[in-house]
Amino acid sequence: MDVTPAIPENRQLIEGYGDGRFRIAGEIYDGSVIVFPERAVTWPVASIDEVTLESLHAVTDGTTEVDLLLLGCGARMQLITRAFRQPLRDAGVVLEPMDTGAAARTFNVLMAEERRVAAALIAV
Repeated sequence: MDVTPAIPENRQLIEGYGDGRFRIAGEIYDGSVIVFPERAVTWPVASIDEVTLESLHAVTDGTTEVDLLLLGCGARMQLITRAFRQPLRDAGVVLEPMDTGAAARTFNVLMAEERRVAAALIAV
């Protein structure tokens, strides 16, 4: 029995990562990215220290409805302060930090479940 979820063609499945890049829906992205179920955009962030609310504007600008933002912190998970999380929560977005690999895998699962999810992934 095949248990592979059916992914619609227009969805942004994260197929691979490493060496400072991502392969998403057959395209290569150099550097960090923000991935939504229907699109991926480059993200000019190289480390967790560069993540700001402004850098996450693509998530909060209302272009795409997002309930959950997975933050791929790089090679390992980093703690995120309540002061950083609260403005996102006020905008209706729950932030979940984890290492980039875990965030990529989790995004694929939640996207396949048609959840309103995005992943901000720092390249490793």
